[in-house]
Amino acid sequence: MDLSAEEQLNLVKRLKSIADIGLVYAESDYSEERYQEVRQISLQLMAQISGTQLKTLDNFFLPEKDYPTVKVDVRGFVLNEQNEILMAKERLDNKWTIPGGWADVGDTPSEAVIKEIKEETGYEAEVGRLLAIYDKRCHPHPPQTFYIYKLIFLCNITGGVQKHGYDMEAVGFFKINELPELSKDRILSSQLQQLYELAKGEGSKVHID
Repeated sequence: MDLSAEEQLNLVKRLKSIADIGLVYAESDYSEERYQEVRQISLQLMAQISGTQLKTLDNFFLPEKDYPTVKVDVRGFVLNEQNEILMAKERLDNKWTIPGGWADVGDTPSEAVIKEIKEETGYEAEVGRLLAIYDKRCHPHPPQTFYIYKLIFLCNITGGVQKHGYDMEAVGFFKINELPELSKDRILSSQLQQLYELAKGEGSKVHID
């Protein structure tokens, strides 16, 4: 059976996770050595599939000291009075996304997304409600080394001045049928369409997965 690069990468992520769990709970030097070997093999496979240098991955993935868990990405879906979507242009790939990023330890989800909106667009905001919890594996994002959940919140602008952050190149509002080139690692047009419908619909339905 032929597996896609994404399917192969998901299997390698599982392999690395098993090795990390084993290293956390290893009760002997022999077990620790074996799990360390499995972890190194998983990084070698990950480097080959993703096209990332092994040294980069080795430096990035520090040894786990606790049970490894999913990474969390928080993002804000903001509409103006014309029902246009607030977006920011990423400096890394020169493409657009809704504001957001990794949730920091110590921040609640709502605090994290409000901070990201402020840092990336200059706007102050408040959280209205949760729109979606996306498992990136369930959507056609490019393959990535992490296993990621995306929390998308409907937010409202309360103040501030439009100004892009240091890691952004621009900020703007876009109509749902006139979207710019998207940073597909961060957001997809299919997701934006669904988020728009959820935001404009009645009730408080939340999409999960």
